[in-house]
Amino acid sequence: MDINDKARIQWACRRGMLELDVTIMPFFKHEYDSLTSDDKHLFIRLLEHPDPDLFNWLMNKGEPVDVELQRIIQLIQQRNQARGPVPV
Repeated sequence: MDINDKARIQWACRRGMLELDVTIMPFFKHEYDSLTSDDKHLFIRLLEHPDPDLFNWLMNKGEPVDVELQRIIQLIQQRNQARGPVPV
């Protein structure tokens, strides 16, 4: 997926679980444009994983083996926490 195809990335952010939607979508809406190109690629790579894995990782019930994915997950969690709740 192209890092500049925001419509397609936004569609990929829509998940089958509410918990993921309220975590991933606000991060995309409020933070994606400020990411480096490398982090944008990493975010897209994260979105390619199945919902159960994303849920476990984002809810701190496990972590991916890939250290780079661990980093983007931490970034999502930190930025969402700093920003506070926002409508999806």
